[in-house]
Amino acid sequence: MQPKAVARTRTQPNPAQKLALRGAMMGLLALALIAVQTVMAQARPESLAPLAEQISPSVVNITTSTLVEGRTGPRGIVPEGSPFEDFFREFQDRNRNRNGENAPAPRRSSALGSGFVISEDGFVVTNNHVIEGADEITIEFFSGEELVAEVIGTDPNTDIALLKVEADGPLPFVSFGDSDNARVGDWVIAMGNPLGQGFSVSAGIVSARNRALSGTYDDYIQTDAAINRGNSGGPLFNMDGEVIGVNTAILSPNGGSIGIGFSMAANVVTRVVDQLQEFGETRRGWLGVRIQDVTEDVADAMGMDTATGALITDVPEGPARDAGLETGDVILSFDGVEVEDTRGLVRQVGNSPVGATVRVTVLREGNSQTIPVTLGRREDANGESTASEDEEDTPAEPEVSSLLGLTVTPLTDEMREELGAEPGMDGLAVTEVTEGSEAFEKGLRAGDIITEAGQQKITSIAELNARIDAAREAGRKSLLLLVRRAGDPRFVALTLDAD
Repeated sequence: MQPKAVARTRTQPNPAQKLALRGAMMGLLALALIAVQTVMAQARPESLAPLAEQISPSVVNITTSTLVEGRTGPRGIVPEGSPFEDFFREFQDRNRNRNGENAPAPRRSSALGSGFVISEDGFVVTNNHVIEGADEITIEFFSGEELVAEVIGTDPNTDIALLKVEADGPLPFVSFGDSDNARVGDWVIAMGNPLGQGFSVSAGIVSARNRALSGTYDDYIQTDAAINRGNSGGPLFNMDGEVIGVNTAILSPNGGSIGIGFSMAANVVTRVVDQLQEFGETRRGWLGVRIQDVTEDVADAMGMDTATGALITDVPEGPARDAGLETGDVILSFDGVEVEDTRGLVRQVGNSPVGATVRVTVLREGNSQTIPVTLGRREDANGESTASEDEEDTPAEPEVSSLLGLTVTPLTDEMREELGAEPGMDGLAVTEVTEGSEAFEKGLRAGDIITEAGQQKITSIAELNARIDAAREAGRKSLLLLVRRAGDPRFVALTLDAD
């Protein structure tokens, strides 16, 4: 016997029930609104005054004074006997200084900035550009007391300077926090001396992280807390009163704050300050390679699955060459940390100790291998020559060929001299680039020198053609070229036409 079907019906609420239901919903909405407001109140203090009072004594105004040589300006040149001759002579006589020299006396130029005390014995952090070139530096404290400061050390790469003052007693100071813990949306306070108006506090949030402006070691926190001229060198605080950044720059079309300010992250600053405090200078690790990012087309030309790592374009004299790294290697990891791009690698190498031996994993000809490298010191390498030893010249072929949008010919001695190439350099000189071609769009120009194709050295057009054929046979969509211009190398991947 089949069970009987059960009929289900929906009963419509009467007006009284609708009214009660609406009232319940409004009550729930009100409770939710109260809960949100409670959370917001807990996240943002009712007033920033207690925090400002706590940290203000450690923030300082910085006044610098620089002796500027008097400028004579353009001198009037008039012919002898001119009616203006006496006028110019009197004008110059009035501007003679006590030594009888025909130049105005030197004058003093002043500039303002900000800073903060990081130890009770008087170490002060500020921006390098605040005190650069100054011969007198005066520190004004929140109390109004003024002390003369000396420079302990500077680092133009991160725009950080460390100063020292001698006080009669311990000074109020602040500590650095872990800037890596700062999240986009966290509340922050900027303090300093904007536009020379004296101590000032502004509040905002962290707008972005890991911003780069123009420096090699940049790691900026972006904030909308008001930062203006004179705030440079001042601290950016979190809500715990810890310094998580040093206010350095603003993005502005008119010179004033539009809510886009940049503070160098504290985790960069602390490394610099520790070295300046210990050595009076920075000591960064140095690998000794020239590198570029691995783009999608470069990765395809090299047979890589993903566009990651740092591609070595040149290995001058230095630690990398001594260890056996080669042009065309892709650095996949450094000291156990995966390398995503060149910026990350440069920062990691710079943060490594000088003299340390690190394991560098590279991709070479499709295989990965790990090579130990003993790091040098970046500061010692800045002035060194990167020229390689001369090699025996290879006779040039009187041949010209057009391919991949390029017209190329083997290098001759005359071309090497004309293009500024090393006497022993071999390769193909680019004599013409077809406008509108991929090669043109990627920046190749007449005068460039192609030294490698498919990560193999080439000295003739026949070898270039062989590399093209080999890439096609391997199923590659593009060919990787090593191009040099005025000695600077870079890799360029050009798409191969179908047969």
